[in-house]
Amino acid sequence: MRNIKTFIQDFGWPRIIIFLFLVGLFIMAPFVQVRLDASISDVLNRFGQNAIMVLAMVPMIQSGCGLNFGLALGLVSGLLGATLSLQLELHGMIGLLSAIVLAMPFSVLFGWIYGKLLNRVKGEEMTIAMYVGFSFIMFMCIMWLVLPYNNPTMVWGYAGKGLRTTISVENYWLHVLNNFLAIKIGEFFIFPTGLLLFVAFFAFLMWLFLRTKTGTAMTAVGSNPDFARASGVEVDKMRTISVIISTFLGAVGIIVYEQSFGFIQLYTAPNAMVFPAVAAILIGGASINKASMVNVVVGTILFQGLLTMTPSVINSLLHTDMSEVIRIIVSNGMILYALTRKMKVSK
Repeated sequence: MRNIKTFIQDFGWPRIIIFLFLVGLFIMAPFVQVRLDASISDVLNRFGQNAIMVLAMVPMIQSGCGLNFGLALGLVSGLLGATLSLQLELHGMIGLLSAIVLAMPFSVLFGWIYGKLLNRVKGEEMTIAMYVGFSFIMFMCIMWLVLPYNNPTMVWGYAGKGLRTTISVENYWLHVLNNFLAIKIGEFFIFPTGLLLFVAFFAFLMWLFLRTKTGTAMTAVGSNPDFARASGVEVDKMRTISVIISTFLGAVGIIVYEQSFGFIQLYTAPNAMVFPAVAAILIGGASINKASMVNVVVGTILFQGLLTMTPSVINSLLHTDMSEVIRIIVSNGMILYALTRKMKVSK
């Protein structure tokens, strides 16, 4: 009995309710003619698409910089790497990995500048990060129009310059991770082995890094910066490293998302990626100063599971097509819950 009470206290009633609601949707699905195998496959795909962007929250949380509302800098780095990969007409796995490699210098540079800024505004990191992220997206809205891309599949046809709002990766590196070692069972269930292995690889690297000397020092800075400084740890350096890692993971995350989703979305599209990543890790049980791989996995599954299952089950139940409306309501509702929970924790 004591173990059950401890589990409930650790996991939290809100998270248990979300989990039970998700299980209820899966149980209800066959009774409203929603294919369970296709739904599970879709949830796994959505988990793989978004998990690395959620993982990007971990290093900054651990270093005491809080939730990375400036994740847009990492997303833009990934978009730059992805568009350069298409500009060079690189295909398949080489094209995908090249996009990540090309995004790396941008993410390191942006992350370094971003980290230096956050070191000057300690205590207000999340507020400043939000302004920085949104402002940078607006700046890139101009840059996407003037950067010298000329691949005809990417630029506006009538002008011959300026990147399209949505660019397909179908002829380049669509589903290269999803299809790698994929297991197909029946007509609708596909287990995206390569995608999940890729996510697991980065999660393992992060888990390993947090147990290195640098990772331990970073966690010490987040837990007690004064004690860490007294122990000889360079606090600002550790914080900057965490921001660079978070920015790079954001770049990798958006590239993985694009190869699975099928399109590169530019201009204001990154705005829609930041809050779901923040909400997912908070729903997974993280706080503004502590996060783990378990929080990433649990939060991403719960968030993307509800986002996938709720519209399809309710649509079939009501015999109407309100999927987009329901998805917006569920998504914003979970974001609101997560941010409210964050504020309670911070107090």
